[in-house]
Amino acid sequence: MGGKEGNTKFEAFPFEPYSIQIDFMNALYHSLNQGGVSMLESPTGTGKTMSVICSALQWVVDRRQQELKEAGCKDQANDGGLGSDDEPDWMRNFAVNKDEHVKEDKIKNKKDKFGYINNHKKKKDSCTESPIAKRCESLQNKNDTADVSDKEFLLEDYESGDEDDPGSKRKPTKSIFTSSSEDESDKDVEEVVEEKKFKVYFCSRTHSQLSQFIKELRKTVFASEMDVVSLGSRKNLCINQEVLTLGNPTRVNERCLELQQKKKNKATKIKNLKVGAGVRRTKASSGCPMLRKHRLQQEFRNEASQRGPLDIEDLANLGRTLGTCPYYGSRSMVLKADLVVLPYQSLLSKSSREALGLNLKSNIVIIDEAHNLADSLISMYDSKITLSQLENVHCHVERYFMRFRNLLGPANRRYIQTLMVLTQAFLRVLHNEKDGSLVDSCHGIEQASEESTPSDFTMAINDFIFELNVDNINLVKLLKYIKESNIMHKVSGYGEKLATLEKMSAFDKSGENGEEGSCQSAFQALASILQSLTNSDSDGRIIISRSRPSSFRKHGGYLKYVMLSGEKIFSEIVDQAHAVLLVGGTLQPVEEARERLFPWLPPNQLHFFSCGHIVPSDSIMPIAVSRGPSGHSFDFSYSSRSSPDMMRELGLLLCNLMTVVPEGIVVFFPSFDYEGRVYENWQSSGILERITKRKRVFREPRNNMDVESVLKEYKDIICTSSSMNSEVNQASHSGAILLAVVGAKLSEGINLSDGMGRCIVMVGLPYASPSDIELLERIKHIEGFRNLRSHENTRLSASYDLHNGDVRGGFDILRSCSNRGKEYYENLCMKAVNQSIGRAIRHINDYAAILLVDTRYACDSSKRSFSHPVTKLPQWIKDRLVSSTNNYGEVHRLVHQFFKSKKRCCQQSLAD
Repeated sequence: MGGKEGNTKFEAFPFEPYSIQIDFMNALYHSLNQGGVSMLESPTGTGKTMSVICSALQWVVDRRQQELKEAGCKDQANDGGLGSDDEPDWMRNFAVNKDEHVKEDKIKNKKDKFGYINNHKKKKDSCTESPIAKRCESLQNKNDTADVSDKEFLLEDYESGDEDDPGSKRKPTKSIFTSSSEDESDKDVEEVVEEKKFKVYFCSRTHSQLSQFIKELRKTVFASEMDVVSLGSRKNLCINQEVLTLGNPTRVNERCLELQQKKKNKATKIKNLKVGAGVRRTKASSGCPMLRKHRLQQEFRNEASQRGPLDIEDLANLGRTLGTCPYYGSRSMVLKADLVVLPYQSLLSKSSREALGLNLKSNIVIIDEAHNLADSLISMYDSKITLSQLENVHCHVERYFMRFRNLLGPANRRYIQTLMVLTQAFLRVLHNEKDGSLVDSCHGIEQASEESTPSDFTMAINDFIFELNVDNINLVKLLKYIKESNIMHKVSGYGEKLATLEKMSAFDKSGENGEEGSCQSAFQALASILQSLTNSDSDGRIIISRSRPSSFRKHGGYLKYVMLSGEKIFSEIVDQAHAVLLVGGTLQPVEEARERLFPWLPPNQLHFFSCGHIVPSDSIMPIAVSRGPSGHSFDFSYSSRSSPDMMRELGLLLCNLMTVVPEGIVVFFPSFDYEGRVYENWQSSGILERITKRKRVFREPRNNMDVESVLKEYKDIICTSSSMNSEVNQASHSGAILLAVVGAKLSEGINLSDGMGRCIVMVGLPYASPSDIELLERIKHIEGFRNLRSHENTRLSASYDLHNGDVRGGFDILRSCSNRGKEYYENLCMKAVNQSIGRAIRHINDYAAILLVDTRYACDSSKRSFSHPVTKLPQWIKDRLVSSTNNYGEVHRLVHQFFKSKKRCCQQSLAD
């Protein structure tokens, strides 16, 4: 095995690599030798994916060969954490007992042969068979006994087994309450598979990026030499048409889990209404029909292995062909795989990792598109429940309790009453009620404070718990009850039955057709919030949003938990894996990533590598454009960008660019709202008509599902114009303009190569809104890094009463920040800029002009409160940037000469 940089041959590379690709592969190989955390930066369009594949998998092959000779590997130990002193008693007890019970869980929760946790229910001492039937039979003659048809909704007697220990036997972070949580795997499998060592987990943000990875992998010899499996969500892999008709991912997950639950608990004859239809259906009596034949699951695994690397779409098609579930089929292939390709959520979420049976111990984790990893990671642990969801849960639980209270055991009664107390407390805080009884949501009493003004504010977890006077409730035990008692299904099932009997679906009753309409979804949202409240006080903040109702039962209020710190979450991955590689086109500033994700790691132990671009320097023409054709200065700051003159000047700029830029121009706006305002201005002023005479105009849709069709039509127009340009004069109608939005679908993971992106126009600096309360909480938290260590300037750690929409207040906080907070705010902006402009240059022969349209790209940094944005541009763009021009005429001349020279080069190459 090559132990030094430059000594390894990457023979799997399907063609002659460029020198920077060799450098990148050697750096990655060396990082895997060293282990630990590494950051590897390679500009978009440099063949980064292929370089990752060939170097990482070559290291695995070499290491396994070495293991055969030497044998032996080292294990790494995990360390624990401490809780806050200023927190409820039950939380302190839980923190103290945490490590002991984690060890106990490891013994009790054994994994099945495919690596999935089998968390079997403990046997009850007091009953051995059919406890529901026995209780109902003994109580049948009572005045308030349940009807025969209601017996199925009655909860079994609950015994937690830890009444004397508030924090015992609780799994610290595993949760089944969020929409992304997974259920137990199919246990009826036949083969026993030994897990391979040095497995590679490759994850990226989207399914399309993962499909691109699989496409590149197929070009190498590793495609036939290694076992590869792709993992995806139920929404993308489910082939049960009845389940798919439910629409959104949350309800698809719910129905799938419900079918698996029914498989274990035998049949019932409950009938539910289909979502959005009046047709009744009978639930399957033996789980999902796509999982009834285990022989087909085995056939699926064999076929998938024989076909080589398959992406999500391939797996779904194979499942349809065989008539078996590709979601569970792919999960069962994880242990045998050398390479697991999966989305961020499945790897970074601990509950998903455990449910999928992903073992990171001594393996390799590669995280692609890691430029926003810290924010992506913490957002996965956010939780939210709306006012209407709280009312939904409270109504259903209350009606359930009223119906069965005399039939329930003492533990069930106590926990259900506790749930009602909590929902009442949450509703009171959203209604801004200081005291008095809660509104009776079941009887439709309106909100008490109808005239109250909208307000959003934040609180620390412990402050929130004590303020609501619920600090005496042991949330750990309550969550365990929700998980083990099956109360979600019982309450929602009873509610659905009542809705059916009342000739009205639960969705119509709540007035919602989205995720909030389902009682089970609302219950899961409540459980997620409760789970969040068990985090350490410093890990996140609670946002309380009280919004004025627009109409009866149309409340906009919500409670949301925002995770602020990702270091504890990420440390679990780093502690287990042999190596964690963060890969991306632009990963700098490195210090920010280190402090937000792994601050315990000394800077000299973080391996960082960055390479240049493969395109020649004369293939790009980046220009900072400070003035428009009429001489007006371009100022797209928040206070100036809505000026009609500013929008008109931008339109005139495009009108001029069209005369010299062939094929496609992509214009990136800071937001959908601003793009809409500019488009309306162009329509009314006649500028849009001038543009459409020469180039077709396309707009990025807000709905991601429509992006593909718009992009295809845009590409077809570009291809047509490209073929015409060889025959028709340049002044004729040709090409198209695509109006896109920074941070939306087209700005990340989309190739706008060749004619699709001959010119990229970046409108302004897309700073996040300073009124965003979540952003401000993150900035305050980042400021706290320095404050906590030096005990200086603690004014930002106070609990601010912030309001969404208060831009001035947001700017006040930003101005009061040290350089650290301001730098984070600017880094967010410039990362988005770099991602957007990087869409154009996708291969060595590509070329494009890049126009940064705003005077702030050109002005002297001494006149700015923030650092100069140009300093945060990628080096390969910064080196070529024309940072200042006297007037637009100079810009026009440079762009014209650039494309004229490229046209001449293309003609010469065709002649040769």
